[in-house]
Amino acid sequence: MAAGTGTFAWAAFPAMPTQRVYCSAVHRDGQLFVLGGCGGSGRALGAAEVLDLTAQHWTTLPPLPTPRAGAAALALGKQILVVGGVDVAQSPLASVEVYHVDEGKWEKKAALAQPSMGISAVQRDGAVYALGGMGADTSPQALVRVYEPAKDHWQPLPSMPTPCYGASTFLQGNKIFVLASILCTGGRQGKLPVTAFEAFDLETRSWTRYPSVPSRRAFAACAMADSIIFSLGGLQQPGPHNFYSRPHFVNTVEMFDPSQGAWSKPSRAIRMREKRADFVAGCLGGRVVAVGGLGNQSCPLDSVEGFSLSRKKWEPLPPMPTGRCSCSSCPAPGLLFVIGGVAQGPSGAVEALCLREVP
Repeated sequence: MAAGTGTFAWAAFPAMPTQRVYCSAVHRDGQLFVLGGCGGSGRALGAAEVLDLTAQHWTTLPPLPTPRAGAAALALGKQILVVGGVDVAQSPLASVEVYHVDEGKWEKKAALAQPSMGISAVQRDGAVYALGGMGADTSPQALVRVYEPAKDHWQPLPSMPTPCYGASTFLQGNKIFVLASILCTGGRQGKLPVTAFEAFDLETRSWTRYPSVPSRRAFAACAMADSIIFSLGGLQQPGPHNFYSRPHFVNTVEMFDPSQGAWSKPSRAIRMREKRADFVAGCLGGRVVAVGGLGNQSCPLDSVEGFSLSRKKWEPLPPMPTGRCSCSSCPAPGLLFVIGGVAQGPSGAVEALCLREVP
């Protein structure tokens, strides 16, 4: 049952000690870890900080051994694993590091076979699956590898049919769904987004291709709710005949139902209220939510909207206290964190959309 729009509210937490964009965030046991990212100079940071959600207090941790931005990060028991990203020279990284929460120290782990930025990572049964990425030659990668912490070893798995980086990944049952709807570099595609949609079966270790995302958009956002995958908004590139005209923001909503194996046809009735790109999307209170980003205004958006699956419509939710784009996000029980990003410059804001306690 979807929560009513009145049950949503924003919680503003103390600002991060370090303002940044493209940081990696992990929630673990009432603590929010924020690692790396880029500061105002655009250089990768080693900053590592943790917010105690109950005490509302930040603690500065020992810095990352390898400063990095845009890394994949996950919590594994009492460890925080950080994979790939870019270094201070903006070169992709192969290095993998673990922060031991109880010991308060970092440890280097087995590196990736190839440097990669824009890796998508999911975990299942204690194993970490790293998919795609971009190498030093700026070409998207089709690499898939699995990491077993007890063995400290990366094992290659069958490659993705479509190389991609910065993909959205969703774990459902024994399948990892991968939406590669982001700008592709290199090759004849140049600056066109790719629309591949594929799934990796963890039991058979094989790939299945699904129908592609219906429309080509860059900086779209994706979310999953009630097993339905949503591809939202973004920047629409003009067609080949007018390639040099400016891309435009869209409020497109496309939905994929794995049980039917098909995308819904785009409908005017379920478009987002706001045209936006480079925004946060997630699922909270039985709704798909779209937060902030860039639109046709001169500054980042603070508007927020939620889609009720039962009512098949978007409704306005309370606006974000600090309008931002290029934010990191992190789900937690009953919360969707929106972290850092760009307001007028790199932001230190940490705010969470939450479900208000109803008496």
